Amino acid sequence: MDHLKISEAVLVGLSVGGLIVQGVYHKRPDLVQGLILCDTAAKIGNEQMWNDRIAIAREGGLEALLEGNMQRWFSTNFHKNRQVDLRGYEAMFTRTPLEGYIGTGMAIRDADFRDQAPNIAVPTVCVVGDQDGATPPDLVRGTADMIPGAKFELVKDAGHIPCAEQPAAIIKIIRDVMAGL
Repeated sequence: MDHLKISEAVLVGLSVGGLIVQGVYHKRPDLVQGLILCDTAAKIGNEQMWNDRIAIAREGGLEALLEGNMQRWFSTNFHKNRQVDLRGYEAMFTRTPLEGYIGTGMAIRDADFRDQAPNIAVPTVCVVGDQDGATPPDLVRGTADMIPGAKFELVKDAGHIPCAEQPAAIIKIIRDVMAGL
């Protein structure tokens, strides 16, 4: 952002991307005009959960995590009615470099912005799919509650990746945030 001379940006982050944009805000609030935290939280999971997933990946590859992740990431309707798209996401997941997944898992495991969340002082919207099994609505709502003035948006008929399942709803949220700045 410095290189491109970008400041006062609205940052949108999905899942681990939501942790990344929180980190950017906490290190460089001068760059951030607003945050849209989508299917993420100030802290996602716990150390044991991530260590277990990392161990499973090391032992059995990403295929060993595939079914569980797809169940957490996508709604029942998506599994039932969008089989071709689901196969594409399965291929994307299993083609992720193993060390990249492990490194990302470690980063998520170690990221904890709960103490810093109350210091966020820009317009923030916390968004979650109503069927998100990775960052459930109550977890995302809890993060919204930590951030002064944050709004909470529940996207109907979506799992962990609502931009794939309900793109119009996500576009509307982003446009509404931009219009309010």
